[in-house]
Amino acid sequence: MQMENRPQPFGGRFHLSAEAATLTAPEPAIFVRLSRISMITEVQTAKSRYLFYRVIGYLLVSLSLFMLVTTGVAVYFDEPSFWSYLISALLTVGTGYSLVYKGRHDFVLVKRQLFLLTTLCWLSICLFATLPFMLVLPDLPFVDAAFETVSAITTTGATVLTGLDQMPRGLLFWRAVLQWIGGVGIIVMAIAILPALKIGGMKLFKTENSDISEKILPRSSSLSMMIGVVYLAMSLSCMLLFYLFGMNGFDAVTHAMTTVATGGFANYDASFGHFNDKPALLWISAAFMMLSAMPLVLLVGTLRGHKWLLLKDPQVRAFLAITLVCVAVLTLYQHFHNGRPLADALTHTTFNVVSILSTSGYASENYAAWGGLALIVFFYLTFSGGCSGSTSGGLKIFRTQLAGLLLVKQFKLLVHPNAVWVQKYGSKPVNDQLLGSVLAFCFIYFASIAALALGLSMYELDFVTALTGAATAISNVGPGLGPVIGPDGTFASLPEGAKWLLSFGMLLGRLEILTILLLFTPMYWRY
Repeated sequence: MQMENRPQPFGGRFHLSAEAATLTAPEPAIFVRLSRISMITEVQTAKSRYLFYRVIGYLLVSLSLFMLVTTGVAVYFDEPSFWSYLISALLTVGTGYSLVYKGRHDFVLVKRQLFLLTTLCWLSICLFATLPFMLVLPDLPFVDAAFETVSAITTTGATVLTGLDQMPRGLLFWRAVLQWIGGVGIIVMAIAILPALKIGGMKLFKTENSDISEKILPRSSSLSMMIGVVYLAMSLSCMLLFYLFGMNGFDAVTHAMTTVATGGFANYDASFGHFNDKPALLWISAAFMMLSAMPLVLLVGTLRGHKWLLLKDPQVRAFLAITLVCVAVLTLYQHFHNGRPLADALTHTTFNVVSILSTSGYASENYAAWGGLALIVFFYLTFSGGCSGSTSGGLKIFRTQLAGLLLVKQFKLLVHPNAVWVQKYGSKPVNDQLLGSVLAFCFIYFASIAALALGLSMYELDFVTALTGAATAISNVGPGLGPVIGPDGTFASLPEGAKWLLSFGMLLGRLEILTILLLFTPMYWRY
């Protein structure tokens, strides 16, 4: 009796030829596996939208509460525009509750969807936060309202508004609140989201923040609460000191919020220069801008008894060193080159250097007129930024340090090609993959500035305005250089298209560039 050759299950024994087995057996298993993966992905994607609804909804409800507070401020100052904030609050809370209701079902979150969720959260807040600007200033073009809102939420501090001295108090308060909210969002993103997404070397701080939090507080929820408490305590302390040293109550509240958020919005066209007759206020503001540019996790640890935690951090040491060197050089330059009194030169140099380095964007005067050296120094400081895990923007100190480690390694390899070194950032080992991630981020950072500057030049902007405008938008600094958008200028005169480009640049820089750019790649949307 002749046996019939029958194929066995995949992975079993075959009596067919090798060619026939290769052609027939694997295909069903592969197709089944791909089909299952596709079905699982579709289910996860369908369920993840409930999380999107819920998170964005809760954010809009929270935003409406701040609109109600602004309504109270407008009522207190007897401003007829109070109804504008009330209507904005009702529209925002209605939309928010609708989204929360739609997101009441169980959800599944795929890690890569954090990129889209983070971007949509910021865009949603920006969209609804424009409502008070549109209702209070009905003649304000939508592009200007959007620019001002994005600048506030991203704590950039660039403005298109003029006549701030006569602006309704409610609207000034709203600008300050938006920057203060943005500061909180930046800290949450820097500590919780970006390290998980491994954006531009931020993986380094995933383990670092975990190590620090385990030493300071046993639970992440406790750490988040303490960070919020420290942020609020810094804001209240700054308000109190501003008030005690000469500001009125309203100015103290609003300027404290924009100082701690490193935002830089002021209530006057002269920016912080309005208070030049009270030098103590400049020193107080500089101190809080420096504190806000440091990692808040480390500030929490310092307050809980770890005295030298801040000074042990390589970021903080580098930040302080850069600040001291720039302040010393520019103070002496002003004193000997411009004949300025030493105390006055030290006060204004310290304030403006800290303002730009922390990406706050305040200005006590037009520092671009100090001379060629000052112009170059401030241009360089535009790119630097503060520490990771703070409210500041820019390239961040740690990326510059890691790029320096890579440069040192290349020098060593030129001298000793076969040697092996263990590279460390502080006490943590740094591998080549992390250095490559930082190098890639630095490339895309400067490439984004170059591309944005090229786009701005298409609107007939001069070289200085286009280049410094792109740099200040991506770095979230605020003022640029030159007569148009310099420390004593505004962005109001720019063409409409240029304002949209700069608004996109501010969001791009605040979300660490790759978070948004990845959404424009086909690979992100494939299963």
